Amino acid sequence: MPLQYSRIAYSSSGINYADLFLAKEKGYFREEGLEPQFIQMSSSIAITAGIAGEVDGQASVGSAIRAILRGMPLRVVVVTLRRPLFWLVVRPEYRSIKDLKGKVLGISTVGGSQHTRAKGMLALGGLDPEKDITAVQINDQTMQLQALVNNSVQITALSPPWVAVARDKFKMNVLDSALEKFAGIDSGLAVPLKLLQERPERVKKILRSRAKGNRLFLDNEKEGSEFLARLYRIDAKTAAESYRASLPAFTRTGIPSDEEIKEHLAAEAQVLKLSEPAVAGKIFDFSLQREV
Repeated sequence: MPLQYSRIAYSSSGINYADLFLAKEKGYFREEGLEPQFIQMSSSIAITAGIAGEVDGQASVGSAIRAILRGMPLRVVVVTLRRPLFWLVVRPEYRSIKDLKGKVLGISTVGGSQHTRAKGMLALGGLDPEKDITAVQINDQTMQLQALVNNSVQITALSPPWVAVARDKFKMNVLDSALEKFAGIDSGLAVPLKLLQERPERVKKILRSRAKGNRLFLDNEKEGSEFLARLYRIDAKTAAESYRASLPAFTRTGIPSDEEIKEHLAAEAQVLKLSEPAVAGKIFDFSLQREV
């Protein structure tokens, strides 16, 4: 029986999507009869593509949650990260967040998870990110790091392994981490409601493939680190550090706790200036993930 193509969008390279890429490398999608195609695009384009039926889903669920809050027919079916994996990285000449007033921030998607976490860290450091900082869209974290090196931006929020590469290879300063400071359901899979209702078996195949990749990554530091070294062409030391730094952010079951969901939706309501947090059942549907 021929393999069916399964297109999944993701916004930027980083450890956030290690489960999907590892599942592809190990052939877990093929075991389910799927030929995965991971397509890098901004989250806003991915949302439109999903609703149009051009992709099965998107891995950046933070942006998908905001889209659902605006009425888009999507559902989050699995969560990979229960905390945000972003560090605030700046050029070597800047030592504090207050030094960054008037500077330029590089982001993948306007209003996306990376942008939101960067603004949160800047605000904690005493800046008004809407007035004091200019944000420019640069698709991938590798390109954002290059823009930092070239001084076309002075600030970005990077995930592992790029935060370690920025610090060690390019001597950039790391000023803060979002990991323990913010609620952060940022990665996983959000699918169009139509696909979930009409083709649940297809969604389940994707979830099974991803779950195997996630389990292998989390349960085997050696294999997980070596995979990161291959995927991002980084040295073994950087890969191992990135692996260990990221582990606290991952969910093992693909389902965050009720408290984590509540905390995330409360934070989103504040950011989006909603009168009250959204009802979790209108955003998340973990029924297939529980079966998987």
